[in-house]
Amino acid sequence: MPEHLPFRTLGAAIAAATLILATGGARAEDAGRQEYMYNCSACHGESARGDGPVARYLNVSTPDLTALARKNDGVFPLLHVIQVIDGRSGVGPHGTPMPVWGERFMKDGVEDAGPYAAEVIVRGRILSLAEYLESIQKQE
Repeated sequence: MPEHLPFRTLGAAIAAATLILATGGARAEDAGRQEYMYNCSACHGESARGDGPVARYLNVSTPDLTALARKNDGVFPLLHVIQVIDGRSGVGPHGTPMPVWGERFMKDGVEDAGPYAAEVIVRGRILSLAEYLESIQKQE
């Protein structure tokens, strides 16, 4: 039986709802914090200041993610942050070999959700992560 667009849309909605339920109904910021702690803190540190336990072993300096807005005239560069995290667009952080999280998130078992729902889940995870980073910006 051919798959129809309404079923794909329904599948995407179910996948998004599953993601929300998987985070315990948490707000996007809380889901983003969980993503950050699980996927980013090893390099960037729990404080996001670039002092994670793996950072000392890298050949590049790990940036302070709490200073992104300050370094951008006080405006958080949301789209750029999303593109860097996703990595599939070819936009990378200053030529460094940061993991391509868009691909990694896609491989986290969401491929089984189908192409449309999987993309919704991946983009949701990346957006929640970017929103978390926006919430921890320091202006000093």
